[in-house]
Amino acid sequence: MSPKQQRGEETVDRLLDAALRVYAAFGEQGVTVGALTKASGVSLGSLYHHFGSVDGLMNALLRRWLGRLLAELGASLERCRTARTGIRALVRAYLTFVQEHPDAARLLHSSYADRLGMAQARQLRDAQEARLSPMTAWMQRHVDSGEVASLPMPLIEALVLGPVVATARRWLSGFDDVDLDEAARVLPERVWRSLLP
Repeated sequence: MSPKQQRGEETVDRLLDAALRVYAAFGEQGVTVGALTKASGVSLGSLYHHFGSVDGLMNALLRRWLGRLLAELGASLERCRTARTGIRALVRAYLTFVQEHPDAARLLHSSYADRLGMAQARQLRDAQEARLSPMTAWMQRHVDSGEVASLPMPLIEALVLGPVVATARRWLSGFDDVDLDEAARVLPERVWRSLLP
């Protein structure tokens, strides 16, 4: 990599890191050009050069953290031989990610992410296909073996992630009636039971 490319990557990283800090501190409305350039120390021209707009930067930030979440979920399955241990590991990995990266998790579970997901669902899925395909193949093997109910994959995804996402959203919203450690003990088995044939 040339020095110019390396500087470009460093600038991109600074902008993405600053965008998450600004979002965490001020919410979606606080993510402005001025706030981003001040927090990152990067010029307005560099922001537009690398991302085209504040929306372009936020989309890249969302994709970055979605990629990291999916990578961690995929890695949790790699060590699992049975569907039950895999589902348990997947649920725990999701909740651990939320606990360890609350600012990024707030972005991933935000109305901004929901709007982007609705508007660009296919593009987001295509961008993460390399991470999604192995997880889908893993699950399909367990459906084919009879360990998991023979349901359409979107329904399996809803059964696995629905309760986890709802729990994460509640915790991220500041409700003190949700304990993620308790959820990590209780939800994996409950989710697993919902997938039994």
